[in-house]
Formats: sequence, structure tokens, C-alpha cells
Amino acid sequence: MSETPQPANPLFDSVESPAPAPSVPEEPIDPESIKESLNDLSARQTLLGGIGGGFISAIVGAVIWAAVTVVTGYQIGWMAVGVGFLVGLGVRKYGRGITPVYGAIGAALSLFGCLLGNVLTLGGWHAQQQGLPLIETELALLSNPVGLGQLLIKTFHPMDILFYGIAVYEGYKFSFHEISERELAALARTAKEEKLHV
Repeated sequence: MSETPQPANPLFDSVESPAPAPSVPEEPIDPESIKESLNDLSARQTLLGGIGGGFISAIVGAVIWAAVTVVTGYQIGWMAVGVGFLVGLGVRKYGRGITPVYGAIGAALSLFGCLLGNVLTLGGWHAQQQGLPLIETELALLSNPVGLGQLLIKTFHPMDILFYGIAVYEGYKFSFHEISERELAALARTAKEEKLHV
């Protein structure tokens, strides 16, 4: 009488794995195609779009920062980090930048947003304490650059440097997309396939 074969136990018996499928080598991409893809990406960049998107994001971030700080009564330094992140995303989305110039724009606008957030917070606190109209107080403060500078110096705290520094770094980092060679090759390959299908 013949014995029926026992099923293999995956814990103790070695099971032969199927041979891997042979990998198909990718067709090399012509350097001209890569250069063409890079030129297409460069042509899509818009400096004005990046500045506009970052500027609006800086204002929105500053207003949110001031509102949260005035309502809670606490100066939250991490709000500066949020401003930097928001500005970076705004510059990147509307500028579609792939060069460090967009990073510099994001960094500068992040610092602007942080300072504006601080100023709006001070104006909000002053209006709250004195029972003054908020909008009029903020406009009066913003229309006096000398007094504004003195106020910022007077209320400066060393920790501001840390939070502003992180915000500026994030504004730089998130404002543009560095294209790797692999991404360029993939774009060139996609463009080539689209031309073949047309």
C-alpha cells in the first residue's frame, strides 16, 4: 500500500520558491529627451504666481496665528513654524518652481508672515485690553512703521530666533521641487510613450 505524500509544512520544510521572472532592462533615455523634459518644467514656472501664492499664504498664516494667540492669551511660538509651512506650500503650488530662487522667495515671505503675525497679535492684545476697535487698532499700528519697529524690538524674545529660523527653513524647503535624474528620466519616458500613441 502506497503512502500518501504529506503536505509541506512551511515552518519546517523548505519549499522551493518559483524562479523570479526575468527583469526587462529599461531602454536608455536619450539625453535630449531629458533636456526637453527639464525645459518643459522650467517653462511651467511662474515667479509672479509663486510670489502671489506665498504672499497670500503669509497673510492667512499671520491672521490665524494672531487670532489663536489673542483668543488663548498665549504666545505660541510654534505658530511661526506653521506659517513657514503654509507659505512654502503656497509658493510651490502657484509658482511650480524647480529652482532655489523659489526657495529664497518662500524663506523671505515666511519671515514676513512671522513678523506680521507678531504685529497683529500685539495689536489684538492692545485692542482687547483697552477696549478699542480691533481693525482700527491694527491699521493704526501697521501705518506707523517706526513705532512698529520699536514695538517689535521691545517685545523681542531670544526664542523668536529659533522659531523664525525654523519657519524660514521650512519656507525655503517646501517652496520648490528639486527634480532628480530618475524623475526626469521617468518624465522623458512618459513623453516618449505619449508621442508613440499619438
